[in-house]
Amino acid sequence: MTRPYPSSLYSPFRYSTLTMSTGIFRWGKRWQRRLAYGAMAFLMTLSLGAVVPRPASAGLLDIILPTIQVFQITNMSDEQEVRLGSQVNQQLLSQSFRLHRDPELAAYVDELGQSLIPHSDRPDIPYVFQVVEDDSINAFATMGGYVYITTGLLAAADNEAEVVGVLGHEVGHIAEKHALDQMRDVAIAQGVAGAFGLSRNQMVAIAVDVALHLPNSRKDELVADDHGFVTMGEAGYDQTGMATLMEKLDSGSSPPAIFSTHPNPRDRAARLRQMDGESALPSATAGTDTTAYSTRVASLR
Repeated sequence: MTRPYPSSLYSPFRYSTLTMSTGIFRWGKRWQRRLAYGAMAFLMTLSLGAVVPRPASAGLLDIILPTIQVFQITNMSDEQEVRLGSQVNQQLLSQSFRLHRDPELAAYVDELGQSLIPHSDRPDIPYVFQVVEDDSINAFATMGGYVYITTGLLAAADNEAEVVGVLGHEVGHIAEKHALDQMRDVAIAQGVAGAFGLSRNQMVAIAVDVALHLPNSRKDELVADDHGFVTMGEAGYDQTGMATLMEKLDSGSSPPAIFSTHPNPRDRAARLRQMDGESALPSATAGTDTTAYSTRVASLR
C-alpha cells in the first residue's frame, strides 16, 4: 500500500517530473528508513526490558522470555518448576497458612519425607516438607517439590508408616507433575493465555488457586497412591500404613478435610489392602512403633 504522504510532498505533477534514477534513490532511502525504524523499535524494546524492575531471583530466561505458552507448562524445566514452586510457597505462607513453630517436629517430618526421595520416581529436584498449623486432617503438594502436612493429620496418625504413606502419596503427585497439568487446564479454561503466553505473575496466581481450591482427579489420586505405596516400601516402611490410615479416617463420624477433595477413603483403603496383600515387600517393616511415634508428636496431643 502506498504511504499517504502529505500533498505538498506527493502529487501527480511532482511525481511525473521525477527521473527513474531519482525514483530508485527515493525508494532506497525509504527502505533504509524503514530498516532504521525497525532497528530502533527493537533496541527500544530491549532498553525497556532492561529498566523494568524484576525480583533479584529472576534468572536469564525470566528476562529474555518472561512468558510461557500454555502448551509449555507441563514441559517447563526442573529449574523453572522449582522456582515457580518457591514463589507459590511464599504466597501460601504469607496469605493462607502458618507453619508449625516446633522446629524439632518440623525437622522430624522433613527427615521422614527426605528418606523417601531416593526411592521416588523423581529424585533429581529438591523437596521441602512443611508442617502447617491446622487441626484439620489434610496434606497436599504443589509443584517444584513442596509438600504440606497438617498438625491435625500428624496427631491422628498412630505411627511413622501412616505418615510416610501420606508423604509418599504427595511425592507421587509431584513426580507425575499433576499440579502443572491442572495449571494448564485452568489457563485454557479461563482463557488467560494470550498470544504471548502466561506471565510469571499469572502462573503464580493460577498455581496458588490450584493448590487451594482445585481437587485432583480420581485417576491422579489413585496414581499417587500407587507411587506412595511403592516408594515407602522401597524406603523400608511398612506399606500397610497407607491402608490403616485410610481405614482409621473412614471410621469417623464425618469425613476429614482431606477427603473433601479426594476419592472415597473406603474404596482406597480396600484397594490399598489388596495391594498390600499382593505386592508388599516382605523386608519393609519399619515405622510401626506407636510408642516411639507418640513421643515424637506428644506436643500435638
